[in-house]
Amino acid sequence: MSEIEYINLTLKVWRQAGPQERGRFETIPAAEVDPNMSFLEMLDALNEKLILEDKEPIEFDNDCREGICGTCGAMVNGIPHGHGRGMTICQLHMRAFNDGDTIVVEPFRARAFKMVKDLIVDRSALDKIIQAGGYISVNTGGTQDANAIPIAQETVEEAMDAAACIGCGACVASCPSASAMLFVSAKVSQFALLPQGKPEANHRVLAMLKEMDNCGFGNCTNHRMCESACPKEVSITHIARFNREFLKAALFNKSLL
Repeated sequence: MSEIEYINLTLKVWRQAGPQERGRFETIPAAEVDPNMSFLEMLDALNEKLILEDKEPIEFDNDCREGICGTCGAMVNGIPHGHGRGMTICQLHMRAFNDGDTIVVEPFRARAFKMVKDLIVDRSALDKIIQAGGYISVNTGGTQDANAIPIAQETVEEAMDAAACIGCGACVASCPSASAMLFVSAKVSQFALLPQGKPEANHRVLAMLKEMDNCGFGNCTNHRMCESACPKEVSITHIARFNREFLKAALFNKSLL
């Protein structure tokens, strides 16, 4: 059994004690890092050393550590979730880095994402958009038979692709305008494709767009950086569908504007 070849790294981590405090980058050495560790495991090990040295540990958000929830979102060398494609930062492993590398770690930056501490930001603005219209109303009672409404397999798969969005905010962090359009369009698209979402389609698209503006997100500038940063590889074709849904709602339901 071969010995593990540890790597030594230098981290430049954003440190900010609170929302009203002044932030700064702090240089922290990370010695003898196991390349088989995930990025978050590396931060865990580093925090243990900092605590033993009576220093403030690095605050970061995380939950599932399986690429499901997106809670761990942060910028690694200027890229949301790091340079791996189609994965979250908890799925990024240290073997992706070389011995002696300097890694810059900072939080997602957007006006709508309020700073909490270090690498943690408040992304509840995305939840507010969902609350504004990301739902369907159904009658109570017995569950309807799954085959009662025939839906083409291609349509089902496209709706599921849209529903795969985990709301991590990487699209916002990567966008030069800090737009949430990819997130919003995915949530609109997953319902717009299915008959269950038709009754509230007009209200949904207008309400979610209005809430997105109220939360302080920017406008889509079609840079496509959101698509490349998305850990679930949600396509910007959903933005095109959102625009069509908006035009239909605006033309035929001016009272909702």
